[in-house]
Amino acid sequence: MLQAQKVSKSFGEQQALREISLKAASGQCCALIGPSGCGKSTLLRMFIGLIKPDLGQVLIDGEVLNAANLTALRHKIGYVIQEGGLFPHLTARANIVLLARHLNWTSGAMDERVGELASLTDFPASGLDRFPAELSGGQRQRVSLMRALMLDPDLLLLDEPLGALDPMIRADLQTDLRQIFQKLQKTVVLVTHDIGEAGYLADTIVLMREGQIVQQGSLAELVQQPADPFVANFINAQRSPLESLQNRTGGSE
Repeated sequence: MLQAQKVSKSFGEQQALREISLKAASGQCCALIGPSGCGKSTLLRMFIGLIKPDLGQVLIDGEVLNAANLTALRHKIGYVIQEGGLFPHLTARANIVLLARHLNWTSGAMDERVGELASLTDFPASGLDRFPAELSGGQRQRVSLMRALMLDPDLLLLDEPLGALDPMIRADLQTDLRQIFQKLQKTVVLVTHDIGEAGYLADTIVLMREGQIVQQGSLAELVQQPADPFVANFINAQRSPLESLQNRTGGSE
């Protein structure tokens, strides 16, 4: 569904991506993870055409992404940016239907689709006519997801969608996202800092460092068969304090 073929990108003297090649399988979730500045969000933005590669190319469903087909291919992609990116002067409903209205959907079709999405994301109908400032953080993220799904895209891109939420709300949304991914069977690429979140939501984890892919595979593969010390250190750094203590003391505590 989605391919990056030896894509590279520099910003001035800063090399953000270095000949990245990656395939995201249809109907599966791929998580991009790594330390800040590793290039994962740059790669995600390249997938939707917000950033153009210096070298290499991106393919969506076998078609090379370029200036001529960018608009048409974006209609096949749902995109959730960090912290949701809702327009504060629009209600939740108006945010959700923004692109559908631009494409001249009928009011009936928009209302029907919004109802389906509200049910899918467990969003209260009473909240649809509220403004983002009147919604909780979790509700705003659900609105952002509904907006991304409005056109029923084949591909869903999420850039740290849960990063700004408190742990309990984040856990609830992780559960809901997993159920939504399983139900819709869309191709999903997710950026996250959290290895546990990546393992819970994704079929494949892609660990990046300094603009390159260090290792990709399941969480079990990364934990049990780390490609190099960086992989092991990255995973160990995210274990719970108790696990970290047990690792340092040889399990005697």
